[in-house]
Parts: sequence; structure tokens; C-alpha cells
Amino acid sequence: MFIPCSNTDHPLAQRFRAFIKQPEFPCVGAKSALGKGQMRIIVGRDLRSGWDDLRILPSLMAIAQDYARDPVPFQSLAVLFEEDAGLNEEQFEQHLWQRVQSLTDKDAWLGQEADPRVSSDPDDPHFSLSFGGEAFFVVGLHPHASRPARRFERPALIFNLHDQFEQLRANGLYDKMRGTIIARDIALAGDANPMLAVHGTVSEARQYSGRQVDQSWKCPMSQRKVADHAL
Repeated sequence: MFIPCSNTDHPLAQRFRAFIKQPEFPCVGAKSALGKGQMRIIVGRDLRSGWDDLRILPSLMAIAQDYARDPVPFQSLAVLFEEDAGLNEEQFEQHLWQRVQSLTDKDAWLGQEADPRVSSDPDDPHFSLSFGGEAFFVVGLHPHASRPARRFERPALIFNLHDQFEQLRANGLYDKMRGTIIARDIALAGDANPMLAVHGTVSEARQYSGRQVDQSWKCPMSQRKVADHAL
């Protein structure tokens, strides 16, 4: 069940597509999702506000439902926020986790079960987000990101299905794709992203915002609550 995302022809959405299409943009997965028409886009107001959460969550649930029926890579949801607000890296990280916490709490309140293939504990090496019963990870972009690949003109959250990368790994394609992305990122930035890690060795939560953090960093997200009711 595909629920169309509004504002797909918004000028900000058009500029985001152009950003992904740049030859030097390193993420070949995002390029593939866009090229195949499998990148859904929402243009929201402000990362600091919950105003658009009730638009974002149904779209995440729709992707989860569609993927469960037909697990075709690559599929993603790009949420672009019109308000810049001049957030630095720490401020962007703070508000990213506020949005993720809000969406997770709403998903649980609706009675959605977390994906049992991943952990809901942000400190667990096997942590991922869950919406509509499917695991997701998020990539944050904003104007003041230190990594060029994460530097878009407005704050943005890109939600990607976790299982599609597990399928690539099972088919022996993941390492090649990951190597290509790393090589392209080095060509763009001059060095490798120090926050990259193989899934299962350290919590992926450390990578979401794009800010470089040390071993003392603690994820600000609370564990997913189990709802005692559902609508």
C-alpha cells in the first residue's frame, strides 16, 4: 500500500534530487533509490517541532508494509525541513533524536511491534529503529555538517530499511557496495568517515547524525516502550 508523500514537487524536494544526482555524491544506494523512483519525499516545517510527525510516521509504516510484501531494494523516505535555524552539529544531533524518539513513541503507542531481528536498546551493537514492524536506520543531513556528503542546504532525515542491506549482505553484494561508497566519500572529503563501522560491532546510533563522537558518547534516546493498548 503506497501512500503518496505530499510536496514531492516542492522546490526543496527538487533541489534535494539534484543534490543526490551530483556525480560526486558518494551514496550509490541513494542514487539507486532515486533513479528507480523508490525514494519518497516529505517536505516538513522544522526539525525542532513535532508538527509533521503525524505525516512522517504513516509514510514509514507504508514503506514497511510495501517492503514486507515485496522486499525490493533500495527504498527510503527523505524528510526535508524548510526551516534551517542555523543548527550546529550538536544542536542538529539533539533535534534528530527528539524527532526519532517522538516517532518511535508514536509507533509503539499504536501497538506496532519492534522488528525482532534488531535490538531496541540504543547501546546494543545490533540496535536499529523500528516502524511498522520493520527496522530502519536514519542518515542526518544539514548545512553545517562536517562531512561534505552530509551537507545539504536544509536539515533532512533519510530513513532506510535495514533489511534491504541484510539482503545485499546475504547475496554477497554488500561489501562491494560499501567499498564503493567509502572510496567515493574519500574522493569527496579527502579522508574516510571515522564514524563508519560494520553493523553488529558497535551501535549504529553513533552514525545517525553524522557528527564525530568519541567512545564516551551516550545515545540520548530512551528504549522503546511497550504499549498496553492500541487504537
